[in-house]
Amino acid sequence: MGDDEVLAAARGAFARRDWPAARDGLRTARAAAVLGGDDLDGADLALLADAAWWLGLVDESIEAGAAAHTALLAGGEARAASWTAIGVAVNHLMRGEEEPGVGWLGRAAELLADQPECVEQGYLRYLVEVEGGLDGPDLAATAAAAREVHGLGRRLTDPTLAACGLLGEGRVLVRLGRVTDGMRLLDEAMVAVLTEELLPEWAGDLYCNMISACQEAGDLRRARRWTAATERWLATLPAAALFTGMCRVHRAHLYQVGGDWDRAEQEAARVCSDLVGVHGATVAEAHYRVGEVRRLRGDAAGAQEAFRQAHRHGRDPQPGLALLRLAEGRTAAAATAIDVALTAEAANPLRRVPLCAAQVEIALAVGDPATARKAAEELAETAAFAGPEIGATARRATGSVRLAEGRAREALPLLRESCRAWQDLEAPYETARARVLLAQAHRDLGDVETARWEFDAAVAVFTRLGADPDLRGLAPPPPVPPAGLTPREVEVLCCLAAGRSNREIAAALVISDKTVARHLANIFTKLDVSTRTAAAAYAFAHGLVSPGPH
Repeated sequence: MGDDEVLAAARGAFARRDWPAARDGLRTARAAAVLGGDDLDGADLALLADAAWWLGLVDESIEAGAAAHTALLAGGEARAASWTAIGVAVNHLMRGEEEPGVGWLGRAAELLADQPECVEQGYLRYLVEVEGGLDGPDLAATAAAAREVHGLGRRLTDPTLAACGLLGEGRVLVRLGRVTDGMRLLDEAMVAVLTEELLPEWAGDLYCNMISACQEAGDLRRARRWTAATERWLATLPAAALFTGMCRVHRAHLYQVGGDWDRAEQEAARVCSDLVGVHGATVAEAHYRVGEVRRLRGDAAGAQEAFRQAHRHGRDPQPGLALLRLAEGRTAAAATAIDVALTAEAANPLRRVPLCAAQVEIALAVGDPATARKAAEELAETAAFAGPEIGATARRATGSVRLAEGRAREALPLLRESCRAWQDLEAPYETARARVLLAQAHRDLGDVETARWEFDAAVAVFTRLGADPDLRGLAPPPPVPPAGLTPREVEVLCCLAAGRSNREIAAALVISDKTVARHLANIFTKLDVSTRTAAAAYAFAHGLVSPGPH
């Protein structure tokens, strides 16, 4: 086969999206050209850069893209040169190499400044003003830029650019708390991916942004549906190293929530090795996912190392690391870490959700009900506009705070709703955690039989999953207290028998003085006694406490 035939075959392979064959043919043609003292022309070098990118060969893609840029620029093809500059910039930015990435974007902007309206300008604006503005302070300006990108795509009949604009505005609306409106635009953008011939590299970006938005908004069902759609789309491509890795991270999260922890860790661990040097943020998230599975299983050393790697690659390891410290008994360190993490993530209420949920758990463990209550209230506010996962999280948090305050009657319906929501979301671990709290609520209300059923159901799930820290932290519901006393009333009675004042009982049980007084009134009525001494004598006589110095 002659050089021209090799090159023609390589171009044909690229058109079929057979990137391995395209790369091999283009490299062969390039080697022959170099032997003759020349190089491929700019368009073919750009094809080589794209083929290498799809295969995860980022260094090769950058080199070929830079060569294509130079050749196209020398030939006076400013728009084509700007497009290759954008591609080189994306390669650098995905690896976390901000300075060269920004520099290449600057080159593209300079080349496009004097051009008439064109799609390259739209893609540049999408990268710089829309994706680059999602974490910025002016989301209104980001939304406006996204609408302009969408309009440009429509005017120039570029469906990929139009879909990018829709998706960008959708993500901004989600960040602004307009989740329903935002998801409508995101779904519309994804319909374009499924029904129109979009540029595959940008279609992959749309998929990944969609899944990220679903996870951020707590829409687990939508995340599952679009992850499945992504997998079907990837199956149509001969090779797609980056998007396959990103999809694996999304799957790892879904496997973790769904209770398949082995597969969750396997998928995430594979990404940790496959995408090193390709996409830093995805590698960081994969390490965090590994750390979460290990934490839930009680592998403290393994979890800490995974969180360390996530941090090294640019991902804040919270709330996982703080919850790991809590499991280790380092409660002060846990409380400080989660407080600092919330301080750093001050602007985005959706990103604060997992941090607030962890703060509730940690604050209750350290005896700080005021902080737990504040975090639970923030979760409830966010849940008012977010997806079902966040709603289930918020109700469990509020229920756990009310339990700690001795308000089991108010906690019970919240915890029941949370449990049902997690069951509907097919999230066994989270369901089991809600059942533990339900068991406590039923116990505090004197319904010991139901408490036992909830407790046993939780134990069965924790055992199946290998959630050793949760199993170690469980205490079986106590036997039915005498005289119709609730378990909380027994706790108050025991404190009274130990000689504690009302204020001391309130501090010990983390409840108010008023709640203590109400419990004591109920105790005196149920025991048919009128003095603290008589109540204490009943406690000693019935073996609720042992006589002796207290």
